[in-house]
Amino acid sequence: MLCLKRWQWITLLGLTLPPLFVVLANTWVVSSTQRRVFERPTDIPANAVGLVLGTAKYLPTGGLNPYFQNRMQAAAELYHTGKIRHLILSGSNQTPAYDEPTEMRKSLRSLGVPDAAMTADYAGRRTLDSVVRARDIFGQHHFTIISDKFHVYRALFLCDRFGIQAIAYGAPDLPWSVSVRTRLREYGARCKAVLDVYVLGTQPRFRGQPITLPVDAPVATDTDAPPISPAVQK
Repeated sequence: MLCLKRWQWITLLGLTLPPLFVVLANTWVVSSTQRRVFERPTDIPANAVGLVLGTAKYLPTGGLNPYFQNRMQAAAELYHTGKIRHLILSGSNQTPAYDEPTEMRKSLRSLGVPDAAMTADYAGRRTLDSVVRARDIFGQHHFTIISDKFHVYRALFLCDRFGIQAIAYGAPDLPWSVSVRTRLREYGARCKAVLDVYVLGTQPRFRGQPITLPVDAPVATDTDAPPISPAVQK
């Protein structure tokens, strides 16, 4: 009987602890960072450097990825309003046919951001890699993270744990009807971020030699910017 009760407790804990951890981890990540997330260029403080977190330009179906579009538009907007002087384009180029930083550069160039104001980081395969490499490779301890709003909470959480002082500009989230899978994955990614920092001690997969950013590159004015049409938004 005692053995049965013991297994009942084990079963109960196995059923309740994982969902409890998901709730607590997500609450912690969001609540500890939400005051540093901005949604309008007029509200966000200026920084010399912005870290643009990469994603695929195209969907598996072949269409343009609205998350990619929103991030590029947000980055261009910050540049053209003078809130950022230089952009680190951090993403993966794990195969010759998949190169996030190069696609970001092309897109931002079409939005009026000059090449001199952009530096690619081809080893930003994960959010953790991107933020830590911005510090260790590019020498940045203060910068603005640019990504989707639901994503920047996790990026800021990681910055806090690695001693980086960052703020974030959240591109408009897509409606739940078209983003439910992505948002559900983000719940899991926030849990993984907590484990990476406090349990696994995860570090970037790739290191490298320090790179000096030309942060004194000229900033364009609003009149230099081509019109930006938003992707699908709420």
